[in-house]
Amino acid sequence: MDPVPPGPTPTCPSSPSGRAPRATAWRSSASRRTAASAPTTRRRGCTSTGPTSWSATRRRPSGSWCSSSSTTRSCASSSPPPSSPSCFEPLVIFLILIVNAVVGVWQESNAEKALEALKEIQSEHATVKRDGRWKHGLPARDLVIGDIVELRVGDKVPADMRVLQLISSTLRVEQGSLTGETSSVNKTSHKIHLEDTDIQGKECMVFAGTTIVNGSAVCVVTGTGMATEIGKIHSQIQEASQEEDDTPLKKKLNEFGEALTAIIGVICILVWLINVKYFLTWEYVDGWPANFKFSFEKCTYYFEIAVALAVAAIPEGLPAVITTCLALGTRKMAQKNALVRKLPSVETLGCTTVICSDKTGTLTTNQMSAVRLVAIGRWPDTLRNFKVDGTTYDPSDGKIHDWPTLNMDDNLQMIAKIAALCNDASIAHSEHQYVATGMPTEAALKVLVEKMGLPGGYTPSLDSSDLLRCCQWWNNDAKRVGTLEFDRTRKSMGVIVKKAETGKNLLLVKGAVENLLERSAYIQLLDGSVVLLDEGAKALVLSTLREMSGSALRCLGFAYKEDLAEFATYDGEEHPAHKYLLDPAYYSSIENNLIFCGFVGLRDPPREEVHKAIEDCRAAGIRVMVITGDNKETAEAICREIGVFGPSENISSMSFAGKEFMALPDKKKILRQTGGLLFSRAEPKHKQEIVRLLKEDGEVVAMTGDGVNDAPALKLADIGIAMGITGTEVAKEASDMVLADDNFSTIVSAVGEGRSIYNNMKAFIRYMISSNIGEVASIFLTSALGIPEGLIPVQLLWVNLVTDGPPATALGFNPPDKDIMKKPPRRSDDSLITPWILFRYMVIGLYVGIATVGIFIIWYTHGSFLGIDLASDGHTLVSYSQLSNWGQCPSWEGFNVSSFTAGARTFNFDENPCDYFQGGKIKATTLSLSVLVSIEMFNSLNALSEDGSLLSMPPWVNPWLLLAMSVSFGLHFLILYVPFLTQIFGIVPLSFNEWLLVVAVAFPVVLIDEVLKFVGRCLTARARKQLGKRKEE
Repeated sequence: MDPVPPGPTPTCPSSPSGRAPRATAWRSSASRRTAASAPTTRRRGCTSTGPTSWSATRRRPSGSWCSSSSTTRSCASSSPPPSSPSCFEPLVIFLILIVNAVVGVWQESNAEKALEALKEIQSEHATVKRDGRWKHGLPARDLVIGDIVELRVGDKVPADMRVLQLISSTLRVEQGSLTGETSSVNKTSHKIHLEDTDIQGKECMVFAGTTIVNGSAVCVVTGTGMATEIGKIHSQIQEASQEEDDTPLKKKLNEFGEALTAIIGVICILVWLINVKYFLTWEYVDGWPANFKFSFEKCTYYFEIAVALAVAAIPEGLPAVITTCLALGTRKMAQKNALVRKLPSVETLGCTTVICSDKTGTLTTNQMSAVRLVAIGRWPDTLRNFKVDGTTYDPSDGKIHDWPTLNMDDNLQMIAKIAALCNDASIAHSEHQYVATGMPTEAALKVLVEKMGLPGGYTPSLDSSDLLRCCQWWNNDAKRVGTLEFDRTRKSMGVIVKKAETGKNLLLVKGAVENLLERSAYIQLLDGSVVLLDEGAKALVLSTLREMSGSALRCLGFAYKEDLAEFATYDGEEHPAHKYLLDPAYYSSIENNLIFCGFVGLRDPPREEVHKAIEDCRAAGIRVMVITGDNKETAEAICREIGVFGPSENISSMSFAGKEFMALPDKKKILRQTGGLLFSRAEPKHKQEIVRLLKEDGEVVAMTGDGVNDAPALKLADIGIAMGITGTEVAKEASDMVLADDNFSTIVSAVGEGRSIYNNMKAFIRYMISSNIGEVASIFLTSALGIPEGLIPVQLLWVNLVTDGPPATALGFNPPDKDIMKKPPRRSDDSLITPWILFRYMVIGLYVGIATVGIFIIWYTHGSFLGIDLASDGHTLVSYSQLSNWGQCPSWEGFNVSSFTAGARTFNFDENPCDYFQGGKIKATTLSLSVLVSIEMFNSLNALSEDGSLLSMPPWVNPWLLLAMSVSFGLHFLILYVPFLTQIFGIVPLSFNEWLLVVAVAFPVVLIDEVLKFVGRCLTARARKQLGKRKEE
């Protein structure tokens, strides 16, 4: 008699419908002032409808094939055999789904922060002319097109504006965060043609989010909200967000999952059809089938067997293990200063093929530094060159080589005085770095003064907390009384200072070297003496200048004047000569007959570690492309220095301006060429297009950057990497990973870690899939042989979700291969499971199936096996024929079964001997489950290396795996020897002899895989040898 089958399958409740998150928007109302009404304004800026709600996020449907299939099976198997509680199986599955959902919500809760962060870079208030009067502190969001706004030093520009009039002689704006330019730029009120002009070329425009660093002006608003350049970046971030793709691993897992689901579906149907004879019978009458008999209860019973096969086939624990492995990877990366914001990006790093790097602040420090000081020697035609170290605004970072610390001559003292006093910058120390206020070039000069020291090695008795003590000493030595502001015509700045000791005025000037030479009549020598500036001396200076400019150095000259005529007694606004300082056109006549005393070369220096990092990238098969908003010559010089280009390499086909590249007909062909590439004067849309073209060509793109202008490309790239110290909040929120130390070499370490994590994930995927194939083989063989099912769904769920979890997770701690960064990156379309790996899965899986079914049969048919006694419990032995035809038991005559003990329980079948094949299979089921668990523990050792033998990579290389195996065995012992749990899982305790049999049957899986690994190594060596021969031919 067949056992009573389980009841009907309940219906799955429908899942709640998803709802799209609310998006952040920039809005501007369209009202405008009229002459007859009170002023009305339209709002501008970043106006959000609020962050994505928690409820909206949690209602998003899950995309995991493992999770969705688990949900279906939890409903299909929620009426298990009487030996287990009715809610246990679906409860376990739903618990896993809840954990995965929580992780997903946590990841997506920050999805809109890149857009929210744009609000932080906007100005809060503005000075606006309304109704003929200036209104101060007007909220910047109330600006409308046509408003007249006054901008002064330190103001953050509240909207895109056209410069109408300069209040000061010059206006300089720091717009590097928007364009990537290293230095602040001059703005003018002169009209230019804006058609097809890039941002850098719009010299009469100032842009929202940039900062005024020098001068003041009156401007008219030309764009607000989404119409501003930063608004366009906002739109590009939104577009890039919509184009985000799944990670390479997720794509492969989805493809594998879909294929596995289809295969398992076919096998499930096949298994169900094999058992049709048990629930559908008929007789033949006159050669035709008739008198059909159908048992619904038996049909649903065998349907549950098919469901058990599905439970066995799909690794329910895989999503949780992958999430755990990625989370552990983020912790390891955080220790190396790579802060991962999105878990899937950990794996994506491992297959990165191209790194598109911003230059300013990423490859360079974004802190202007003096690198070479040129002073005058003993004669007019001799120059002294001093190399200056240091790459930051830290005055103690680096030194000046061959510097006469205790014998600072008059010429060097004058250079130091001019650099310190003809300067409006300041430097402060924040939590992480030294920060400059004012023009970067002037900040670099102040750092140079600190490195130069003071005459005679004198140490000033100033507050030790003052970073610029030498500059302050020069300020005390001479007080500034007047300023000749910089303008684009004469390209210089001058200050009138009054010496504290003598009260004599002195004019100090710094500016473009060529311009200062033209207005200089004299030259100061080493000892302070002044002689005429002849043509020979001028030619020598210009020759040196050309050499330094060719190395992408920005050169500033120094000069002074002692005979100031009407300014000799100048002491402030009340002096009669003050009127001349109000007219910039008069400045050139003041700054004539100068005494030239030297010049300095400055640049935004490359980071010291970048050169080696790029070499490591090249060894790892990763191409580096530099995409910057800076000018072409400077970018090319930096690229040569850091190793993107060779020192004498012809780069005519490797270096392009952004607009120039976009106009080329075959852009993809250029992007495919080996070696480095440089794109200068690149706007945000250029960066996005380059990333998009690379992705379309199958590249896995990592984009680094720190500015607002980098955010759209960071969002679009497969892996966006922002700078943690110098990066803007917009760039950080748009990125997948943040470099806490702004160190380019950290990316290389992160890529290596990503490759290691992928290898480890392949290890535990190989482990889990091969184990699950074994479970499938077990269920399939059970049905094919017609014996009672040895494993029930709740046991398979326990193995898949709990017992397999610790070893799979521990495989994530496998040590990386030593040559992991010497191999080319894997392609994103590389198969996750190769034909050879699939063959190994099948061989191992077949053995698992044979072992679990075999021990089930052995218990019923053998009193001993391999010399191990199995009959001590008194159970009755049957023939294999009886076992495989157990459904016909009611028709057997004289079939009797003795009672037997299992643990503390005694089983008696006097009333129904046929129940021996269902109620009495509890010991055989326990043996099958224990063999399955043991084989999977031994199989985890096989997963330590894909092809390496356990002799070369012994288990103790990953002590976490040994601990995890102990935990899994401990969990199995728990359900074996705790009475309450044995009832839930339908098993009984095993004796020592029975455990010996379990180990004897399970351990050969290690030997089988060792043979397969040896064959794999031979095949790999043969393939490499053939490839080498083809290359030679």
